[in-house]
Amino acid sequence: MLLLAIADNIGTITLDRDHRRNAFCEEMVQGFTAALESFRSAGVRCVVLRAKPGSTVWSAGHDIDELPAAGLDPLAWRDPMRKLIREIELFPAPVIAMIEGSVWGGACETVFACDLIVAASDATFAATPARLNVPYNVGGLLTFLNAAPLNIAKEMLFTADPLSVERLCSLGVINKVVDKAELEAVTFAMAHRIAANAPLSIAVMKEQLRILAGAHTMSPEDFERIQGLRRVVYNSQDYAEGIRAFKEKRKPNFKQFPKFP
Repeated sequence: MLLLAIADNIGTITLDRDHRRNAFCEEMVQGFTAALESFRSAGVRCVVLRAKPGSTVWSAGHDIDELPAAGLDPLAWRDPMRKLIREIELFPAPVIAMIEGSVWGGACETVFACDLIVAASDATFAATPARLNVPYNVGGLLTFLNAAPLNIAKEMLFTADPLSVERLCSLGVINKVVDKAELEAVTFAMAHRIAANAPLSIAVMKEQLRILAGAHTMSPEDFERIQGLRRVVYNSQDYAEGIRAFKEKRKPNFKQFPKFP
């Protein structure tokens, strides 16, 4: 599911699950964890995360076949997507997302968790949980808020419409937008510049920035309420309808309106 390479202190992870549009499953995340551990042992100074050249979908996000059953709210530390995000954030060297094709659902969060983003000019991002009636966890929403202005995060999550990388770049969400023909050269030129700098200094700054980005004050009561709101969705008939409709390739018929506790 992943292709790995190391050259010039740069590790490359290429998503290779074409038959599922590079959707992340638990086995794939386990492989990703092992890849980063091998990179750490090899002294890799920068990581490039990419899809195969010519991909029309960078990743379709969380594999829908592994979403929890209705009524079950998984613990965040057991969620494969949360584990994937943690691995990226905690890896001591910078991770560059090289984006070719469209990015869907939880893959948006994965890319936003990377330290730098370089995208082909025709790439798009679409956060799609609202199309399936899938709730988002607190950590995932925080990743969006750390990457994008609040109103842009709301637009992405509420409309589920694709946003162009040109627009996201103008808002500071993406670092560089380049022609597809230049994507690989520009990305690896950036990786080489990073790899030529002091790895210890970069690792310390990355960890400092991670801690500072997560330093949001919240009362225990508010945190419990945010977490509890997820159960409103998981316990709903519309959650099962959303998953069914996706698998049956039809438009869902959502009927429920929230009555928050």
